[in-house]
Amino acid sequence: MSDVWNTIAAERGALASDLADLTPAQWDAPSLCPGWTVRDLVAHLSATASLNPASFFAAMAKARFNFDRFANGQIAKHLGPDPAATLAEFRGVQHSTSAPPGPTTSWLGEVVIHGADIRRPLGISHTYDLDAVGRVIDFYKGSNMLIGAKKRIAGLSLTATDCDWRHGQGDTVEGPLLSLLLAMTGRPSACDDLAGPGVATLQSRCASAR
Repeated sequence: MSDVWNTIAAERGALASDLADLTPAQWDAPSLCPGWTVRDLVAHLSATASLNPASFFAAMAKARFNFDRFANGQIAKHLGPDPAATLAEFRGVQHSTSAPPGPTTSWLGEVVIHGADIRRPLGISHTYDLDAVGRVIDFYKGSNMLIGAKKRIAGLSLTATDCDWRHGQGDTVEGPLLSLLLAMTGRPSACDDLAGPGVATLQSRCASAR
């Protein structure tokens, strides 16, 4: 899986570069993750890259196995005193191969999806490697773990317009592969990039999951 970790490192590095010139207001802007600012989400990415299975379970136990309490506690731990410190810590974990328990592809998904959660509200463009996005969407299309993607796209036919990828049967949803991934994982704004009779269903399922 070294190629996956290399891609993760490359995506972390690209995101860090995009964050370098943010204003204080941009750091405090809402990300696509409800309740989390851009800075919060960067700290979350640092936290994930700093954990291993043992430290993850220890932190979860300390949070009494409440995931929101755990995640917010980790953000507070890795936020630092100011945005410069938040960014410095994120740069420091660029090449980390440490993570909570779970498939390596899920950690690629973490940086791809959360990278978009940060960039889209700020209007920052980024060209994602379609092979990497394809690997992530193939993972999430069959999984309800945490995010509930499999249930969200049930009964829909998804077709990418920028590569040869399709999945499912039912009302059609067409659009860029990244936008399909973001909608599948509960980002309603990604549905603005999509077309087809199944978009309204997918958008309503995104909204109900927030």
